[in-house]
Amino acid sequence: MSVHVYGSSEELAEAAAREFAAKAEEAIEERGRFAVVLAGGSTPESTYQILARDYSDRIAWSKVYVFFGDERAVPPHHEDSNLKMASELLLDHVPVGNVHRIRGELPPEEAAEAYEEELRTFFQTEDVPRFDLILLGLGADGHTASLFPWTPALEVQDRWVVANPVPRLDTTRITLTVPVINAALAVYFLVEGEDKAEAVREVLEGDADPRAYPAKLIQPPGGPEWMLDRSAASLLSDLYRGGSRTA
Repeated sequence: MSVHVYGSSEELAEAAAREFAAKAEEAIEERGRFAVVLAGGSTPESTYQILARDYSDRIAWSKVYVFFGDERAVPPHHEDSNLKMASELLLDHVPVGNVHRIRGELPPEEAAEAYEEELRTFFQTEDVPRFDLILLGLGADGHTASLFPWTPALEVQDRWVVANPVPRLDTTRITLTVPVINAALAVYFLVEGEDKAEAVREVLEGDADPRAYPAKLIQPPGGPEWMLDRSAASLLSDLYRGGSRTA
């Protein structure tokens, strides 16, 4: 597991954009395409803006295929839609090969089944798909994607996408499952803000039940990459707060 701490949220966003571009170049050179999963939430917004502004001609966007880690049960133009946010900040400004969206306007179970079928068609495999890069955030409660504490999706091993009831929010979200995320070639957590510091400490250094902090379940080969600003890293031990470390 690698942990990188940046002096500000701006530095974090710049570094994340560089990593995105590097992974895209590597995947396109080796496999002819870059299959990437975008995160929702507020943290990646600056990264998407930087990619649109500074990397519009530095990435072979026509070979970039965009997916989403989760979606709310809302239409694509709803203010809460992850697709809407990513489109306004990035996808409307670069000529990506294709955008594979989760159809949040459908009943959640139907949306999950449709998205899993879309993944099977794209990857042409019965094995768990291997995305080139999955971007994730972290909630103050330890959730990532729409894998919330103590929810049914955490136990799912035989599906790629599920509708996950979240009683605390009185809603159901559509989310990739843990096996799919853990099969990715690279997984990056982008986390900023003091309100995330306690969750960061528990996920990286604590011994709580992973079902209470679902981000603990994300363990791809080689471990995930954590990219934190200083506020998010403020409660970590000195092992991490000094900068980039691998543990």
